[in-house]
Amino acid sequence: MTTIRDVAKYANVSVATVSRVLNNKGYVSKVAEEAVQQAIAALNYKPNAVARSLYNKKSRMIGLLIPDIANPFFPEVARAIEDVALKAGYTVVLCNTDSELEKERHYLNTLEQKYVDGIIAATGVGSYEHYKGLNVPIVALDRYISEDVTTVMVENKQGARIATEHLVEQGCTYLVHLRGRSGLGTADDRYEGFKETVERYNVKHIIVETGFNIHTAEAEMRKLLSQQPEIDGIFAGSDVTAAGAMKAAHTLKRAIPEDLQIIGFDGIAYGEMLSPSLSTMKQPIYRIGEKAITLLIEQIEKKKVETHHYVFPPVLQLRGTTKRGKSYE
Repeated sequence: MTTIRDVAKYANVSVATVSRVLNNKGYVSKVAEEAVQQAIAALNYKPNAVARSLYNKKSRMIGLLIPDIANPFFPEVARAIEDVALKAGYTVVLCNTDSELEKERHYLNTLEQKYVDGIIAATGVGSYEHYKGLNVPIVALDRYISEDVTTVMVENKQGARIATEHLVEQGCTYLVHLRGRSGLGTADDRYEGFKETVERYNVKHIIVETGFNIHTAEAEMRKLLSQQPEIDGIFAGSDVTAAGAMKAAHTLKRAIPEDLQIIGFDGIAYGEMLSPSLSTMKQPIYRIGEKAITLLIEQIEKKKVETHHYVFPPVLQLRGTTKRGKSYE
């Protein structure tokens, strides 16, 4: 394997000169730089990334923490992050925490030890205290960590209000909300938006905590629809749980949307593949990921260091699981 010493010998310069060229630090004459570049090409020299990261305390890597790789929302947002990062010369390291605190802490410690240049956190379990000691730039995606951490997300509470209002306007009189895990800001905001709306309209309702899990949602809705067949509307906290509710309805021969209307939340591509296609509060998923990685790179490269709290509005996307009506933004 070619070493930096081989390059220096071939170019007839010092090892320090080669190092300055590789790291773009310090003065190197034009002649010496061209000699080093020619030597690198001739010898097919590839710098040791681990050694360089130890030397520079930089790796050109970005850590992306997500809670559940099986939820299609996160691979879709990861695609946008990877696209932008690659163009800027960064590599994304994906860490799936399964919403487990110990796994999250483990990944954060490992990423910091590997000198990642920044972290995008799309996960969070309970307290966020373990983020405070990190000495790397952080952007929170779809989660709020603290006032000091840049955040990119959608207006979850307002989106829940719009979805619930639409179900009421379409004639639903008994609503179910399949909510995400308590304590998760995203799920709590959608729950609050639903609760405020049904109370304002004085609509009969049930709230069930299913997490964002399709199997739990299906099981809970089979039980509810069997026990209380008068239920005629469902606002699911995610498109994944909406799919579980649809499966339960099909099993029990409930016609969608004729006697049961369903709205999800996220706007993942998967929703269009369901039959009927899923009405949803659509997040601009690609733009969210794009904005998060752009803000992180700005922090890393110190183009901008101020904290941002960037909030996108979700849009009501009406498809086959609801009756026709007005679309909101």
